[in-house]
Amino acid sequence: MIERQKKRVLMHKLFYTRRLHFKTLLVKSNVNQKFYLSTVLQKFPKNSSAVRLNRRCFISGRPKGVSQDFGLSRQVFREMAHQGLLPGVKKASW
Repeated sequence: MIERQKKRVLMHKLFYTRRLHFKTLLVKSNVNQKFYLSTVLQKFPKNSSAVRLNRRCFISGRPKGVSQDFGLSRQVFREMAHQGLLPGVKKASW
C-alpha cells in the first residue's frame, strides 16, 4: 500500500499543472466547451488526482490516525512523546 501511495504522489506531481490548466478552462467555458474539457479531464490517469492521495505516517506507514502537525500516527506519536523525542510535547494532566 505504501508503494501504491508513492506511485500516486509521483503521478500527481507529473499531471498537476495540466489538470489545473484544464480545470481553470472548465470554469471559464460555455456548455459545449465544458463537455469537451470534462472528457479531456476524464482521460487523465485516476491516480493523478489529488483526491486519491492520503496522509500516512512517515515512520510506520499507517494510513489512519495521522497527526497533521507531526505527520506521525497516534501510536508512534505517543511512543516518541513518552521518550522525549518530540520537543514541546508533554503529557496533559488536569
